[in-house]
Amino acid sequence: MKNFKKLTLVLTLIGVVAMLTACGGKTAENNAETAGNGGGSAAETTKLVVGATPVPHAEILKHIAPKLKEQGIELEIKEFTDYVQPNVQLNEKQLDANFFQHKPYMDDQNQKAGLMLVSVGNVHVEPFGGYSKKIKSVDELADGATVAIPNDATNGGRALLLLEKQGIVKLKEGAGLAATVRDIVENPKNLQVKELEAAMLPRVLEEVDLALINTNYALEAKLNPTKDALFLEDKDSPYANILTSREDNKDSDGIKKLLAALQSDDVKTFIEEKYNGAIVPAF
Repeated sequence: MKNFKKLTLVLTLIGVVAMLTACGGKTAENNAETAGNGGGSAAETTKLVVGATPVPHAEILKHIAPKLKEQGIELEIKEFTDYVQPNVQLNEKQLDANFFQHKPYMDDQNQKAGLMLVSVGNVHVEPFGGYSKKIKSVDELADGATVAIPNDATNGGRALLLLEKQGIVKLKEGAGLAATVRDIVENPKNLQVKELEAAMLPRVLEEVDLALINTNYALEAKLNPTKDALFLEDKDSPYANILTSREDNKDSDGIKKLLAALQSDDVKTFIEEKYNGAIVPAF
């Protein structure tokens, strides 16, 4: 009788073990199936970390993020308030791309800092402008007035060329985009040209007579370029803002989808309706 009970117990244990094994196998099967279906979609998602200044670049990226998600691109937008770190971090592969600059600036940074960045494509133009809280026309600039311009090479030269176009100063012949204050050969109003970091210019507007401000920083400061600027670059300005990446990833599927979204009719409409001419599509 005891032996019979032992045999019954052994058979029961064997049955339990077999059932647990079967359940375990089923669970593994389910996990494999999940990995092949739900898990597979996660594997197919590409994450892109893109550096951008808040306005308008990050706003445009936020606009296209949902549509990119439908295409398997998860967009992480990292905002910067300076023009240096987005390029440094892209070069160091902390970012996959950035969107804040024009090609002349990128080329200058490549040369000066030994970066290996490339333009993927044009997105929009931000007409550069002159702003003032003290005067309503450049004709009102007094003798010895203070004019603030960006201190980075390309935007500083761009500002000086715009001042020359307004007849405020005259530059040495051939100075071009590389112009500096040392290239001013005629300054009839004895203007004091102050070079400051581009992001600082809206903050000193109350303190200077005139400031040449990049449109992204003007928009952040709630300035409307088409209404508040005393003068603006022509809308056919060659300084188109670009999507920037590295040589090693410029042809990747993710970057191609990102560029296609930025150059879509949807973005063209978004730019035209949201910014009312303050920035202009360049594609």
